[in-house]
Amino acid sequence: MMRKLQFFTAAIVLMLGINAHADTIKNSDLNLNNPDVRKCLLEATKTSGWDLASVYLNADNKLVMIFDKGDDTKIYTSNETFTD
Repeated sequence: MMRKLQFFTAAIVLMLGINAHADTIKNSDLNLNNPDVRKCLLEATKTSGWDLASVYLNADNKLVMIFDKGDDTKIYTSNETFTD
């Protein structure tokens, strides 16, 4: 019985000691160069309560869109390089 109590106490201490990390969801299957895809993504994320945090071109010249919702983050990277 004492062993189970020690195990239970240790489990609770570990659970309380672990910091909650934000979930990061990465998706690179979208062609964000297509304005219709960007529009649909913006509408769908807004409806789900996500806020657009940042939009930029990464080092590979791919469009990146970052959305935040509380402690969670979604990162969408275009599957094609951005061209003018």
